[in-house]
Amino acid sequence: MRHLRLTCLAIVLAGAAAVVLWPWPWLRSSHRPDASGLEFTDDGAWFRDVTDEVGLDFSHDAGPIAKYFMPQIMGSGAALFDANDDGLLDIYLLQNAGPASGARNQLFQQLPDGRFHNVTERSGLGCDGHNMGVATGDVNNDGRTDVLVTQFGGVKLFVSEGDGRFRDVTKASGLDCPSWGTSAAFFDFDRDGWLDLVVACYVDYDRAHPCGPSSGQRDYCHPSEFRGTVARLYRNLGGTARFQEVTVPAGLAKVPGPGLGVVCFDADGDGWPDIFVANDSQANRLWINQRDGTFVEEAVTRGAALNVMAQAQANMGIAVADADGDGYLDLFVTHLTEETHTLWKQGPRGLFRDHTAAAGLATPRWRGTGFGTYLGDFDRDGSVDLAVVNGRVARPAAHPASSFWDAYAERNQIFANDGAGRFRDLSLGNAAFCATPRVSRGLAAGMLRPEDGTLSLLVTTVAGPARLYKNVVPERGHWLAVRPLVACAGNPNAHRDAHGALVTVRVGGRTMIRLASPAQSYLCSCDPRVHFGLGAATHADAIEIDWPDGAREVFPGGAGDRLVTLRQGEGRTQSKSAVP
Repeated sequence: MRHLRLTCLAIVLAGAAAVVLWPWPWLRSSHRPDASGLEFTDDGAWFRDVTDEVGLDFSHDAGPIAKYFMPQIMGSGAALFDANDDGLLDIYLLQNAGPASGARNQLFQQLPDGRFHNVTERSGLGCDGHNMGVATGDVNNDGRTDVLVTQFGGVKLFVSEGDGRFRDVTKASGLDCPSWGTSAAFFDFDRDGWLDLVVACYVDYDRAHPCGPSSGQRDYCHPSEFRGTVARLYRNLGGTARFQEVTVPAGLAKVPGPGLGVVCFDADGDGWPDIFVANDSQANRLWINQRDGTFVEEAVTRGAALNVMAQAQANMGIAVADADGDGYLDLFVTHLTEETHTLWKQGPRGLFRDHTAAAGLATPRWRGTGFGTYLGDFDRDGSVDLAVVNGRVARPAAHPASSFWDAYAERNQIFANDGAGRFRDLSLGNAAFCATPRVSRGLAAGMLRPEDGTLSLLVTTVAGPARLYKNVVPERGHWLAVRPLVACAGNPNAHRDAHGALVTVRVGGRTMIRLASPAQSYLCSCDPRVHFGLGAATHADAIEIDWPDGAREVFPGGAGDRLVTLRQGEGRTQSKSAVP
């Protein structure tokens, strides 16, 4: 109790200091630090735009622009996942033009030559609607990956029937979600072997409510115009893709908020998955699993609710990784152009602090309204780098726009990790990814070709084309990728991706950890496989996996430059207390 009182006092004092010292966002709204006048190059670029050469032909339909319908400026996302179980990542892209618009979600199957072919017609995934986010996972334990789509006013669940075909089972699933769903994540919160679901929900939006600045010019609404809603939690009942909503008994209904991003990971080190929700213009929520089906919100006492100035910012996309190699997972969250993206460093375990300035992320070459983001080892040197995609949600005070969407367009950013958790801005040297302003939203990362071992990036834009960026880092290190699998409850002959597993690779005297979770970034589902850069090392000494059920196993390391599939029960069991 004394610790709690001291923590709250510190927050109050920091907030008081912030009133005096911090330039508040609405006072800074006329300042738009951007990349105007800067010279971009692709010398030593890390990514190359291969959208056209691989045949990815998709343009996002946001619907009519005259009414400033708020969901259109916030979406939509995408998924990189293996839809037909051939070992190659396919691409699923969402539309947001609404029901009966004719604009349907699209599935692109990756062919053996690396090109993509539109297979929407046969896939069963071509639904319309105000589609926002996507989550992937095996919900019925048949060994195949299923797809959930969040919408303004609902969700849709599609179960895989094999060979890239999916069936809509929403009505029978029990997933009645009338809220404005945004990002979503599958995870096993009760550790019963079946994937449960959490859906971050935004605001109780009234489309008849007009919004705009004091000048009287129409624009998209700020979330403060509406009440926040609660993140919804659904327990998997097992067997036939049926869920029961447990939001109220689990405790999540106690604290609503305008949720945009969500990540599930063990935040306090007790072996049970917790829920972190990024709230737009409100404090974040960190729901700590009580191991009895309930959660308690502890973001303030654990340091992840507010920034260093005790401010609640416009929290949107989330990336989770060990940014500085100390063995703890950290949180990176994107914010508005007038704010600063924030890195919350974990340490000691279960406690977080704003480490943005020390990490070199407080003074990028330009700022942007960030949504999708990813921490991954792009140059394979053993440390995670950072990508952020940007696009405004409100027009700046003075901006010459040649088209409606041009006023909201901003440039993306890339940062390299120096190996000690400090980041260097590489954006000017990456013209393909960063030079062209767009209204970017989703960012998904994954290994398009598993034999290549590089992380490529898929970006979605509002009312624009999806772009695919191939990793072309000129001097890359060696690599190792791990696909951790658990036996399917009720179907032991099948295996599924181990959502929530923590994978550790030991190389020489170095220890690297990664979270096995495709549900990161914003409205997106990423590659479920876990990727490590090894630098100059050609082999790993050992691989350790903390499984979602709390068990730990050790597997031999072996040669690098390969993808290894590890199944629970085939390693050597190890006590957690035996490992520092």
